[in-house]
Amino acid sequence: MTPQEATRTQRIPLNRDRVLRAAVALADATGIDALSMRRLAQELGVVPMALYKHVANKEELLDGMVDAVVGEIDPPASGPDWQHVVRGRILSARRVLLRHPWAVRVIESRTGPTPAVLAYLDSMAGSFRDGGLSADLTHHVMHAMGSRLLGFSQELFDTSGPSGPPDPGLAARYPHIAELAATAAHDGGSTVGGGCDDQFEFEFALDLLLDGFESLRRQGWTSARKA
Repeated sequence: MTPQEATRTQRIPLNRDRVLRAAVALADATGIDALSMRRLAQELGVVPMALYKHVANKEELLDGMVDAVVGEIDPPASGPDWQHVVRGRILSARRVLLRHPWAVRVIESRTGPTPAVLAYLDSMAGSFRDGGLSADLTHHVMHAMGSRLLGFSQELFDTSGPSGPPDPGLAARYPHIAELAATAAHDGGSTVGGGCDDQFEFEFALDLLLDGFESLRRQGWTSARKA
């Protein structure tokens, strides 16, 4: 930041929203590991202590950054097709995470959902209920969806290593895994966090889940144990 930019920045009153927006921009530009209160203060042209009037500590800053990112997700569309509404909202969340690749890691690091995440999940539950799913089914749907509600999935293991034919020794020991690896084709530019979580795989699983939930809704499914 040049002295002229710092002077202009200092003229803008500091508030929590400005602090969070600057933190998100800094993480986008440099990565979450490079984010510190001191570095953020430098970007804003203030002393570090000025930040603590708006965020109590680094953890509160990260919570606020999560809320700022989640706030970018499109609101639910209107319409009678609940699958279309839910699908659109989740894919909007995914686009947001693609804009902020660090956000998945921070979301996973939180000890509990932040206010914006809670509001988003409440809204998603409302979309399921408005679609005719019972409270019982919606409860289990939310568990089944897990992180997919926020636009990302947690893979069993990292498959983002170098491409190419599998190691012959490993292929002999694990032939089915080798076969799958040889047929996999992923778009490296559309991943959230690397690995097999590319856009096609994400939408493939999402559509399977939504179709399955609709089938259960039509059946009047309940988790109550039958005598």
